[in-house]
Amino acid sequence: MSTGLPLWVEWSVALLLALSGLFTLSAAIGVARFKSFFQRMHPPALAFSFSAWCVTLASIIYFSVQGEKLALNAWLIIIFLSLTVPVTTILLARTELFRRRTSQDSGTDEIPPSLIHDVAAPTKAQTP
Repeated sequence: MSTGLPLWVEWSVALLLALSGLFTLSAAIGVARFKSFFQRMHPPALAFSFSAWCVTLASIIYFSVQGEKLALNAWLIIIFLSLTVPVTTILLARTELFRRRTSQDSGTDEIPPSLIHDVAAPTKAQTP
């Protein structure tokens, strides 16, 4: 069944969608393979973002050629994802770090050290 689109459009859309599937598969493998929460955060954040970019570009190419005008509606989706994915990843990391630091039964070897050091107030002998 032919859609009447040029062959280069069909091939480029198919290639971008297949590439999107490979990025998603690599993210799923990364989530299943890594052991800690902090390691498991990176594959979905990065690979799913790349996957969304591929789907968006395929959508823009397909609908622009089909409608014979530039269709940039899909850019709204990818702009929203590009803004929210890093923020969500940072919030999840900070939440997990807070949960581990306040937990009584977690091992301290996996918890990154705090960036805030307890600094004692200078005594009278130390002040000039």
